[in-house]
Amino acid sequence: MVMDEKKRYSEEELKEFEVLISQKLDATRSELNYIKETLSKRNDSGTDNTSGNSKLLEDGADTSERENLSQLAARLQKFIQQLDAAMVRIKNGTYGICKDTGKLIPKERLRAVPHTQQTIEAKLRQSR
Repeated sequence: MVMDEKKRYSEEELKEFEVLISQKLDATRSELNYIKETLSKRNDSGTDNTSGNSKLLEDGADTSERENLSQLAARLQKFIQQLDAAMVRIKNGTYGICKDTGKLIPKERLRAVPHTQQTIEAKLRQSR
């Protein structure tokens, strides 16, 4: 007896991914909130303002660090959006199905990159 190739994940399997994605969402939102708090505190000059020649160097370093934190915050925000979209796909039963090939994305890939919408093969073809 030849089994048909599996077309979608079972409810139990989807539940496993839902838990994984929820954990990643919580951790990422927490990290994003921390960065936002750090950025808002840096914009507040507070009482640690120093005067003198070193002030110019500190301002340059602060600006660079603020830019890095802003870029990280933007990446985290995008990751949150991708994870939220994956949760929607879990709810509507399309999670784990490659958008290019229609094949089931292997569990190992989904565990490593839970927001992916492509198999490795489709991703590699796209990057060529």
